[in-house]
Amino acid sequence: MTTLSAKQLSLSYESVQIIDNIDLEIPEGKISIIIGSNGCGKSTILRSLARLLIPQKGTIYLDGKAIHRQSSKEVAKKLAILPQSPEAPEDITVKELCYYGRHPHKGLFSRQSPEDHAIVNRALCATKMEDLADRTLDALSGGQRQRAWISMALAQETDLLLLDEPTTYLDLAHQIEILELLRDLNVMYGRTIVMVLHDLNQAAKYADHLISIANGRIYKEGPPEMVFTKEMIRDVFGLDCCIVENPVDQTPLCIPIGLSDNN
Repeated sequence: MTTLSAKQLSLSYESVQIIDNIDLEIPEGKISIIIGSNGCGKSTILRSLARLLIPQKGTIYLDGKAIHRQSSKEVAKKLAILPQSPEAPEDITVKELCYYGRHPHKGLFSRQSPEDHAIVNRALCATKMEDLADRTLDALSGGQRQRAWISMALAQETDLLLLDEPTTYLDLAHQIEILELLRDLNVMYGRTIVMVLHDLNQAAKYADHLISIANGRIYKEGPPEMVFTKEMIRDVFGLDCCIVENPVDQTPLCIPIGLSDNN
């Protein structure tokens, strides 16, 4: 199992510091979800964990080695990231997109092997995209397109999958479809998943490990039932609320009351 952690991590854009001296250990084989108010640095943390952003200070460790001392190809064999708005030619088919996930495992001029074909087919099957394999991306719905991108990430065959707001721009039904798919991938294939989510109740429902961010630091992290409190919602989001038990699955559920006096 691939491990991912950060020590004394500080991140900034130009002269503006976003994240200040945090330590982070991603639990293996679990779903970790990062939450926080807009602009708090959630996506910044995710980008740094994926080696897309050089830390101002501190180190990201992938399998115990500094991630920035590893080659891009070496990292891509262990970690896949799906950004918030991925781009590809609109006339590319789902299967063609999926084959891009095999690039880290190929030589410069090597052709697709029977193993590559089998892996791509498994990825399409896992995301229920096999019947849409020859459809172009521009002919897909938003939910189908997101599943196509997840297929590509699965074909990369990494233990770690990072996703930046994978439900953005999707209606509620498609949001649940994507989150249920990710949970299935975690349970059935043992993928370690880290994602940023805006919807607090969805985060509490689907996370094994919840990480709340405020003022450039980790406010609190742990199981949702420990982290998801009215005090956290007030301090991190400036919102007064009630926390009740979801009658369906007993996860914590936030009922907003209004802006807090501290907001």
